Amino acid sequence: MRYAKGSRLSVVAVGVLLFVGSVCLGSATTETPKPAAPVVAHFHLSGTLSEKPMADPFGLLAGEMTSLKDLVRRLGKASTDDQVKAVVLTFDGMEMGFGQLEELRGAIEGVKAAGKKVYAYTEDMSTGPYGLLCASDRLCVGPQSTLWLTGLYGESLYVKGLLDKIGVQADFLHMGDYKSAAEMLTRTGPSQPAEENTNWLLDSLYHSLVDMIARSRGKTAEQVRAWIDHGPYMAEQAQEMGLIDVVQTREEFVATVENDLGGQVHVDNRYGQEEKAKVNLANPLGFFSLLSELFKTPAAPASRKDAVAVVYVEGAILPGYRQPTLFGSYEAAYSGDIRKALETAAQDDSVKAVVLRVDSPGGSAQASDVILSAARLVKTKKPLIVSMGNVAGSGGYYVSCGADAIFADAATITASIGVVGGKLVTTDLWSRLGVNWVGHKRGANADLLSSTRAFDDAQRKVIQDYMQQVYEVFKGHVTQGRGSKLRQPIDEIAGGRVYTGKQALDLGLVDQIGGLQQAVEYAAAKVSLKDYDIRVIPEPKDFFTELMEDISGEGKRPTDIRLSSMSSLLAGQPTLAPLLDLLQKTEPQRARALVQALQRIELLRRESVILMMPFDMVLR
Repeated sequence: MRYAKGSRLSVVAVGVLLFVGSVCLGSATTETPKPAAPVVAHFHLSGTLSEKPMADPFGLLAGEMTSLKDLVRRLGKASTDDQVKAVVLTFDGMEMGFGQLEELRGAIEGVKAAGKKVYAYTEDMSTGPYGLLCASDRLCVGPQSTLWLTGLYGESLYVKGLLDKIGVQADFLHMGDYKSAAEMLTRTGPSQPAEENTNWLLDSLYHSLVDMIARSRGKTAEQVRAWIDHGPYMAEQAQEMGLIDVVQTREEFVATVENDLGGQVHVDNRYGQEEKAKVNLANPLGFFSLLSELFKTPAAPASRKDAVAVVYVEGAILPGYRQPTLFGSYEAAYSGDIRKALETAAQDDSVKAVVLRVDSPGGSAQASDVILSAARLVKTKKPLIVSMGNVAGSGGYYVSCGADAIFADAATITASIGVVGGKLVTTDLWSRLGVNWVGHKRGANADLLSSTRAFDDAQRKVIQDYMQQVYEVFKGHVTQGRGSKLRQPIDEIAGGRVYTGKQALDLGLVDQIGGLQQAVEYAAAKVSLKDYDIRVIPEPKDFFTELMEDISGEGKRPTDIRLSSMSSLLAGQPTLAPLLDLLQKTEPQRARALVQALQRIELLRRESVILMMPFDMVLR
C-alpha cells in the first residue's frame, strides 16, 4: 500500500588536464576558520521513496526518487550534528508505503528527542502523510489547502471475468485456507478466509495510524477516529479542531521559523547529501557536461539595471514543482515554481515592477491560491500588473484578481468564477473488461474519491459543502481585489459565466484593453522608469543545463527555502509523451486540447474540486 524531471579532441584533453589540476591544486594561504553559523537542515519530501539506493549514472531521475536508507541517514545525522539547530520538512506528495512512513516518522522523532525542533509545511496531504507530518513540533498548511483526513481505503483486483472473455482458464491449488494469492485469477471476489484476512490486516494498520495521530496531537483514539469519519477539512477548520498548528503561506511559515530561531542561521537545502564530483568521466553524461563547459558561450554578467520583471502563468495550474524529464514538459503552470519566481522578483531591488502574464484555463484551487498569495506579497512591495493572453479563466482569473491593474486583449476569454468538482466512476468499464475490484475501507469517507461508485447522499453533501467554501473564497478574493471597480454584484458576475476581454472590461473585471507590451509600459510608468530592462523570471534554461544543475547540487531550486538576515499525469506515461510530441508537430491545437483534458482528469482524481474553464474549444 502506497500513499495518495582531431583538434577538438586535443582541446578536450587540455580541458580535462585543467579540470584535474583545478581539483588537485589549492590555495597555499591558510586562514583561521570562522565559527560556522548554526544550520537549519531542510528536507523537501517529493517524488517516490524507494527502499534501496538506486544507481542513477545519467541523472535521469532528477531528484524524483529518494531512498529510505539515505533519507533516514540524513535525518539521523541532523539529530547528532551539533551545528544543526532545527529541521524543516516541506512536503510535496512523496509516495511511500506504510512501513516506510513508520521508519521515517521514527527518524523525525529521533531529531526531536535530540532536543531539536522540527517544523513541517505542506499545501496538501491525505491521511497517511498526515500521520507522518503530525510528528513535527509545528505543522503548518497553506491557506485554501485541504486536509484529506478520511481514513484508509484499499482495493483488491479480480480478473477471472477477463480470463473467461479471452478463453483462458486458471487452474491453481493452494495449501492453507488463507493462502489466497491465486484468487484474483480464479474468483470474481474474495473467499471468506481472504476477506477475513484483509479486514484483520486493515484493522491493524488503521489502529497503528490512529495511534500515531493520537500520540502526536494529544488525543484519544476515539477522538481521532471521529476526526477521520468527519473529514475532509479545509485548512481553517483543521486549525480550529487542533489537527494542525497554524495556517500560513510558505513565506509566513519561513518567517516564523526565522523568528523562532533568531540570530544568524544558515539553511542547508541539501543537508547530508553526499558530495558528487563535478565531472565523472566514467559517466557519459558527465563527459558531455565537460564538453558543454568547454564550448559554451560565457554568460553575460547579470544586469543590475532597473527592470520590469515578467513572470509567466502558462497552461493548466497544477500544485507542486515541475521536474525536468527526457521527454521535455508540456505547458503547465506549477504553483511552487511560480511562487518562487514571484518571491525572487519581490526580493530583487533592481526589479521595480512585476507583470504577471497569464494564459491559463485554470486548474487546482489550492495551487491557484498559492500563486495568488505570492502575487499579493509582491504587491506589498512594488506594482503588480496582470497581462492576460488567450485565456485567463477560472483559476487563471483567480491568480489575477489581486493585481493593481489587469490588462486583457479584447478577445481574451476570462472570468468563469465558479467551481467544478466530482469524480469519474469506472466500475462499468472494468466490468466490461471482466475485471472486478473489491474495496475495503476504514473511515466513513475513506472511499470519498474512489472511482468504484458514485457519491452517496452523505458524501455528496460533504463535497457540496466543500465546493461551496471554495466558491465563497473565490468570490471573496474577486470582491477584495476588484472592490468598487465591479459594475454589478459579484453573484451576477460569477456563477461560472465566461466573458471576452471587452465584456470583462464593461463589468469591471479587467482595467484596460491591451497586450503584454502595453502592460509592461504601464508598469514602468507606475514607477517612473524611462530606461529599463524587461527581465523574465526565472531566466529560461535549456533542459540539459537544468538537469545538470539539479544533479550536481549547484543549481538553485524552487523547492529551496531561504532565511533572510512550495508530477503530473504525463510524467508517469513514457509511452504517451512521444505520441503527444508527434501530435504537437502534426496537430498542435488538438494536442494542446488533449493535454489539458488529461490534466483535468488527473486533477479531478487528485483533488475532486478544481477551478477550470467549463469547456475546451479548438478554434480554427
